[in-house]
Amino acid sequence: MSAAMKSSLSNKLQQNVSSCKILVVGAGGIGCELLKNLALTGFSDIEVIDLDTIDVSNLNRQFLFRKEHVGKSKSQVAKESTLKFNPDVNIVAYHDSVMNPDYGVNFFKKFKLVMNALDNRAARNHVNRMCLAADVPLVESGTAGYLGQVTVIKKGLTECYECRPKATQKTFPGCTIRNTPSEPIHCVVWAKHLFNQLFGEDDPDQDVSPDTEDPELTAEAGEKALEKETEGNGKDLERKSTRVWAVENGYNPEKIFSKLFRDDIKYLLSMEALWKTRRPPEPLDWSNLSDATPSSATQMRDQRIWSMKECGEVFGNCLGKLKVDLAAQGEDGMLVWDKDDETALDFVVSAANIRANIFGISQKSRFDIKSMAGNIIPAIATTNAIIAALIVMEALKILNDQFDKCTTVYLNRKPNFRKKLLDAGRLDKPNPKCYVCSAKPEVTVVLNTQKITIKFLEEKILKGDLGMVAPDVEIDNGMGTIIISSEEGETEENNEKLLSSFGIINGSRLKCDDFLQNYNLNITIAHVEKLEDEKDFMVVGDMAELQAKLEENSKKKEEGTGAALEKSKEEEEDDLEIIDDTEAMETAPTDTSPKKRKADELDCTPTAKKQKKSIGGDGDADVVEIL
Repeated sequence: MSAAMKSSLSNKLQQNVSSCKILVVGAGGIGCELLKNLALTGFSDIEVIDLDTIDVSNLNRQFLFRKEHVGKSKSQVAKESTLKFNPDVNIVAYHDSVMNPDYGVNFFKKFKLVMNALDNRAARNHVNRMCLAADVPLVESGTAGYLGQVTVIKKGLTECYECRPKATQKTFPGCTIRNTPSEPIHCVVWAKHLFNQLFGEDDPDQDVSPDTEDPELTAEAGEKALEKETEGNGKDLERKSTRVWAVENGYNPEKIFSKLFRDDIKYLLSMEALWKTRRPPEPLDWSNLSDATPSSATQMRDQRIWSMKECGEVFGNCLGKLKVDLAAQGEDGMLVWDKDDETALDFVVSAANIRANIFGISQKSRFDIKSMAGNIIPAIATTNAIIAALIVMEALKILNDQFDKCTTVYLNRKPNFRKKLLDAGRLDKPNPKCYVCSAKPEVTVVLNTQKITIKFLEEKILKGDLGMVAPDVEIDNGMGTIIISSEEGETEENNEKLLSSFGIINGSRLKCDDFLQNYNLNITIAHVEKLEDEKDFMVVGDMAELQAKLEENSKKKEEGTGAALEKSKEEEEDDLEIIDDTEAMETAPTDTSPKKRKADELDCTPTAKKQKKSIGGDGDADVVEIL
């Protein structure tokens, strides 16, 4: 500990700092700054865990890493670099996922406090629950560009990370993506779905073919389009998945290009109703692509706009390379799209820009498309540094037994009317209806028991939406019927069975237990034939809340008329999820009132006030999540 630090801390606090054991989760944008700060502040017993390895894109702001470290463990290299600041610090590094069962409640109990430097919601949820179970204070943080946030979570005293519902991701109707794109992001989503259809998981919800069930089309218009598609064949064409069709044609670039960007576009043009008020798309020919390059101030490949001829060449080259990569995965193998994979990124860039050109949409540079496709907000090194310093300040308050002085601190994009960049506010008390930290965690799940399988319940609802890791589920019927077990092989035969086959009906209750998280949850099933927004399920706090929502929807049905209502209905037809990073930046907190701010309060609509948004990234690999 430096002389300056000793002079600023009391003897008691100095002793607490040097003797306590702390855990840092994440060694990326915030994590690197944080580890350096901890070492210089006098913390001498630190453990750090991070699953990632170092990428070239990390080097511009994660200053503990150098070019020679690329490909190595972040946590291990961060440890070695931090020791150069203070060789007397004892640092234990784990190159692993914090969600690994090895890091259970007993692991967390050995720490005086935990500091989060994460970039995804699933891990944040998990660490939140582990700290609640171990009764260990958690300092939570996040950054997004110039914005940042730090808060403290303590069981029974403050809101936990999951006390308030997070903002849902922005979605686009499937018919917009497949038929009538009007923005560059629509073309990027389509191109990513095309990658998955050709090389990844063949998800029917990500079909890239024209949609004959578009809400703007009458049944007669849809049938007319289908007749034109099959004209001359004498019978209906056999419907094949994009993957099967591509394999049968040997992933031939000209055939795939012609189908996607000529034949499918001509088919869309046959849906005449779609083009009454829109600019109709213009099909492209593989052998006649323009080599005209849009004017650009730079010749850097990442920054300039490619010509259609260049896009076609890149598209064809990528198809060949990805075909080889797919073959290397084996008969049932698949590829996963990664923004840092040059070939995968180039495929999406070329496909997105070709489609944009067809629909008269402005084309984007490789850099811009990487940002959109990877849900990227550029990371700012100084933001990470400020937030890391604030984490240590809150930690010092905790160790000095001044928990009542802990605050939530927001870093603003620009100074407020008091010429301050930082805005601090009180910590809120726990939400008594929180399904994670309340005394009796309960939640209601609305679904159709005759359509939802046990596997869907486990993967999409329990692990996906409710954040569990290894759930055990028992029907609360007095008979101890176990439908899901965390023990491998015990209940696999139940996976494809419907909930209704186990007698689960409206009002049934499920007892859920996650041994790893030391977390119990009671779920009440509310059976409905169909949810209005076409979703498979909906999670609500309790039956009273569900009833209020149903009454609200009913009232809207009776009162709602006109174009706005019709537009809202269209947008709910077949949603495809993607985060819009521009929207994320705009909805991050900017208010500077003295009390604790909630970002959604910037929007004064009743819907917005029901949701609490917080900054959820740390700049790691430039990927952030606005929660």
